[in-house]
Amino acid sequence: MSLYEITQPDEKRAPDANRLSVVMAVILLGYAFMPFINIPITGFVLQLPGAGFSFQVDFSTLVSLLVAGLAASGMLWLLHGHPSVGRGTGYQHIILPAMTAWAIGLTLNMLNAGLQWWVVLTLGSLLLGLVFWAEFIVVDLSDARHVPAAIGLNAISFALFLMLVIAIRAAEMRLYLEIPVVLLAAFVVCLRTLYLRLSGRWMMGWSFAVAMLAAQVALGLHYTPMRPVSFGLVLLGLVYASVGLAVGFEEERPWRTVWIEPAVMAVVIWVLALIFGNGL
Repeated sequence: MSLYEITQPDEKRAPDANRLSVVMAVILLGYAFMPFINIPITGFVLQLPGAGFSFQVDFSTLVSLLVAGLAASGMLWLLHGHPSVGRGTGYQHIILPAMTAWAIGLTLNMLNAGLQWWVVLTLGSLLLGLVFWAEFIVVDLSDARHVPAAIGLNAISFALFLMLVIAIRAAEMRLYLEIPVVLLAAFVVCLRTLYLRLSGRWMMGWSFAVAMLAAQVALGLHYTPMRPVSFGLVLLGLVYASVGLAVGFEEERPWRTVWIEPAVMAVVIWVLALIFGNGL
């Protein structure tokens, strides 16, 4: 073996093109059926002592949940081709793909079939493909592309959280449906973001605390006339700042400086919420 061959860097790993194509095709096929199949809404009531809770399930809701499951299982299938991932591992990498597929499905469910629907489907498909690719890259900490991929995934996580919160606010969900969705979305985003920013450490306590805080704020804002975009931006600023404080605390940064970046970003996002609240 020559010295040139010894010093050559390892080939950059990428998800198997055939597997990725199959996963994307199945998910897109599920989305494509949404505008053309109309199944009557099924409702049921959960009767508890002193209260009754009504739930409605339609075909689009089921498709959104189905494609989220397909994205999660598809990510695991892609990771089986990565030498650093063994069987029974890699489950932390299914969180963001599943959330991305779910958010795309909810957004498509709010739109009528037309040019706008197809534009959202196209852009969402590109986003989902990038998420699959980035999650495959961040598996290997020694990969030169790990840092930019992790930064991209963090940005996508917060963007998806904003999209989900705006969607559920625009859908005018009942309080007992809205709060669990906000709680789950905030918990998932915090858990995945902290995992990436803290080099693979699971921060369940921080994630649950931030999610509960976001749910409490959403509870207080539920009956206000706040517009969906402003509602989403308020919660986004809160979650982003809380994650930043959690990272600073875990990295043992000085308290005199650790709050500056989260506070500045929260103020900027909340100013945007105020601006959009007056115009959207």
